Amino acid sequence: MARTLYVGNLPWATKAEDLADAFSAHGEVLSSRVITDRETGRSRGFGFVEVRDEDADTMIAAMNGTELNGRVITVNEAKAREDRASGEIS
Repeated sequence: MARTLYVGNLPWATKAEDLADAFSAHGEVLSSRVITDRETGRSRGFGFVEVRDEDADTMIAAMNGTELNGRVITVNEAKAREDRASGEIS
């Protein structure tokens, strides 16, 4: 089974391959992607790394708060889209 990790505060020049390289030192990376703006194609400063379930906690502990290309990144387990706030006030 796989888990998806959220990676925030990425440098603008970070590519998916950079994420895969950084995380692969701590376990198997199944896929990685950097989210880009639809109109400009420029990085939005965050991305996702899909990893094996058994490697996820190790990767979060190892990578959260570390520096990647000059910026301190945030790493945690990604939340499913349907789990996010819907914008309704309760």
